[in-house]
Amino acid sequence: MAQMLIEGGEVSQNLRRATKMIKEAAKRDCNLVVLPECLDVGWAHPGARELAQPIPGKYSDELCRAAQDSHIYIAGGLTERSEERIYDAAILVSPDGNIALKHRKINILTIAQDIYSTGDSLSVAATPLGTIGMTICADNFPDSLALGHSLARMGAQILLSPSSWAVDAEHDNQKEPYGDIWKQSYTTLAKLYDITVVGVSNVGWMNAGVWKGRKCIGCSLAVGPGGNVLAEAPYGESAESLVVVQVEIIQRNITGTAIGEMLRDKGNEGP
Repeated sequence: MAQMLIEGGEVSQNLRRATKMIKEAAKRDCNLVVLPECLDVGWAHPGARELAQPIPGKYSDELCRAAQDSHIYIAGGLTERSEERIYDAAILVSPDGNIALKHRKINILTIAQDIYSTGDSLSVAATPLGTIGMTICADNFPDSLALGHSLARMGAQILLSPSSWAVDAEHDNQKEPYGDIWKQSYTTLAKLYDITVVGVSNVGWMNAGVWKGRKCIGCSLAVGPGGNVLAEAPYGESAESLVVVQVEIIQRNITGTAIGEMLRDKGNEGP
């Protein structure tokens, strides 16, 4: 979990920082590194309108080279331009430098809809590490968890979620510990489907846009099969860190309508 500092609008610095964390993850014998949402431009930064690039394109190419150089899988969020539209996107890059999966965020916050268009598809990628699905941040809100259910039904054994978790500048984590909403959603999916869910947020102050003055505070989270919390990264606008997580992959042969039976056996009717 590469909980990195993101500076709004500073694309070159952000990509250099991401590459450094990718190299460090590889040195620590990681097979996969997960980076935050919109790691290039910063989430909801108004500069996205000018700075966004296509995928494949200039920014994704840098992540592809980093994956190839370090022989590691990379999942990370980028700001994607597609004709006249801009998407809050994320890609999974294989160790050979190819994009194995792309997801466009679906559950766009109302305050960001003047920048980002809504994604319209879900998919998974079969890899030697297991079958991987991707969501982005608010895609995992409790009221949009149908997206995670769908990916699990499509065979995802690992759900990766680049995120950007921000709070008010005055937020006191001692009085109001951050993260319950994500633990609720991640644990729900992990328990029902025996999958691993990993969300990685950035850190740093938001310097422009509708949430200017808020701080991104990390707290990156990994929840494993059965709903066990595997790791939590530290809280704080300066809490840049690389947290290594050991993930267990559960083989699940149940598909189709048998999944509904499995859910009912666990006391859940599904979304």
